[in-house]
Amino acid sequence: MSARYDRAVTIFSPDGHLLQVEYAQEAVRRGSSAVGVRGKDVVVLGVEKKSMPTLQLDRTVQKICTLDEHVIIAFAGLTADARILINRARVECQSHKLNVEDPVTLEYITRYIAQLKQKYTQSNGRRPFGISCLIAGFDSNGEPHLYQTEPSGNYYEWKANAVGRAAKTVREYLEKHYKEESVAEEDSAVRLTIKALREVAQSSGNLEIVVMKKAEKPGDAPKLVTLSAEEVKKHVEAIKQEKEENEKKSQKK
Repeated sequence: MSARYDRAVTIFSPDGHLLQVEYAQEAVRRGSSAVGVRGKDVVVLGVEKKSMPTLQLDRTVQKICTLDEHVIIAFAGLTADARILINRARVECQSHKLNVEDPVTLEYITRYIAQLKQKYTQSNGRRPFGISCLIAGFDSNGEPHLYQTEPSGNYYEWKANAVGRAAKTVREYLEKHYKEESVAEEDSAVRLTIKALREVAQSSGNLEIVVMKKAEKPGDAPKLVTLSAEEVKKHVEAIKQEKEENEKKSQKK
C-alpha cells in the first residue's frame, strides 16, 4: 500500500510519514559509522573506513572534511550527496566571512546545512540528501561544539554522538562511558572515540581519527591533527592493555 505514497517526496502517507525521507534515513543507517566526542578543549571525530581496492588512492575517499579552519564535518550515508553538501557549506563559510568579517559560528553553519536539507524534503523533482552529518569545531570565543544534522533537516547539539551503521549501539556505549571529567584531556577523548567505534568496526586498522584542539591564543585558528595509522594503533594497544588490566583486577576480587 505504501507504493502510492513513496513516489514523491512532497506526498504524506496516511499516517503522516514522508517515506522518501525515511528512505534517506535508511541510507544513513547503511553507511559507515561516524562518532563525535566533545571535550573541554578538544573535539574528536572518528569514522570507520571501508576496505578499498588495492590500487585505489586513499585520499579520494574522505569521510572527515574541513568546512573552515575552525569547523570539521564527518558523515554517514551517500558520499556523492556529502560532496555536494560540503561544497555548498564551504562556500557559505567563505561568503559569511567576506560579508560579516567574522568566521561562522558552529550553530550558524549547522543551521545552514539543516535548512538546505529541509528544502529538499518539500521540492518536486528532487530527493532528500541521504546523509547524516556530525559537525564539530570551536567558536571564536574558544567554546567547543558538536552538532548533528539529519536528512529531514533536524539538527541537535550533543556532547557525544554517533551516526551510521549500528549508531544506536555506539550511542548506548557513549551514554554509559561518557563523563565530563573523562574527556578533559585529548588522549582520553580520542580513546573514547576509538572505543566507541570498536563496538561496531570490523577492524581497528580501518579507523580515521581527526582531532581539533582549542587555539592557544585568541585570534589564532584551532589546531587540526589527523592521527596516522601508527598513532591510532598505539591508542588501540593501550586500550587493549587497559582492558586486560581491568579484567585481572576483577578476577582478583
